[in-house]
Amino acid sequence: MKTALTIAGSDSCGGAGIQADIKTMTANGVYAMSAVTALTAQNTTGVEDIMEVTEDFLVKQLDCIFTDIYPDAIKIGMLSSGGLIRVIAAKLIEYKAKNIVLDPVMVATSGAKLISDDAIGTLKKELLPLATVITPNIPEAEVLSGMRIKNSADMISAAHKIYSENGCAVLIKGGHSINDANDLLVSESGETWFYGERINNSNTHGTGCTLSSAIASNLAKEYSLEDSVRRAKKYVSGALGAMLDLGKGSGPMNHAFAIGGE
Repeated sequence: MKTALTIAGSDSCGGAGIQADIKTMTANGVYAMSAVTALTAQNTTGVEDIMEVTEDFLVKQLDCIFTDIYPDAIKIGMLSSGGLIRVIAAKLIEYKAKNIVLDPVMVATSGAKLISDDAIGTLKKELLPLATVITPNIPEAEVLSGMRIKNSADMISAAHKIYSENGCAVLIKGGHSINDANDLLVSESGETWFYGERINNSNTHGTGCTLSSAIASNLAKEYSLEDSVRRAKKYVSGALGAMLDLGKGSGPMNHAFAIGGE
């Protein structure tokens, strides 16, 4: 059985973070492991508190995983400090990690930055060059490229700029008021558009985590990057289309929509 590792924070309500990653990886047919970077107290209405793990504890988690069950792919989620970013980069290099999918969670939907400028700089210097693909949304791609993105032409320019500067493939997610969920991949193969139909479901908590984990799962199963993205988008559409409705805020998707539990 192929294996995948998520390096990310915990979401106590289960819709995003490592909980969403593990559900997604399981639903996509790989064995899921996790290295926790932070604990959060949150639900569908917001985040109440965050407790980050120490660098030493993260090192121990990663050493335990890589020396026993080696991951065929890795998904990396929100990282709030430069210290943790440097630890992860060092371990990825030490263990010759492969199929690295980085979801650069930097900007909230409201537009607020979630990590410091210093940590963003560390992320660009240490982790982006190691990634197979990164999956920024529009606001995050604006931060990484230093460009304003208002249309599909801007998406193309920004993606090429990030790709040329960092050497990793770039999947810019177009769901932030640019188009109807059309995503752009720029890689060594050139430009590929993935067209999606916007699903009328306000319960979208964890969509970014889910997409990146599904891509990692398919890379672990040795699909090409383009096919991995295509399969991941289909999975996210299915999870959204199941119309799960839980919580008082923006609720989670049904990650188990294709799993029979009777």
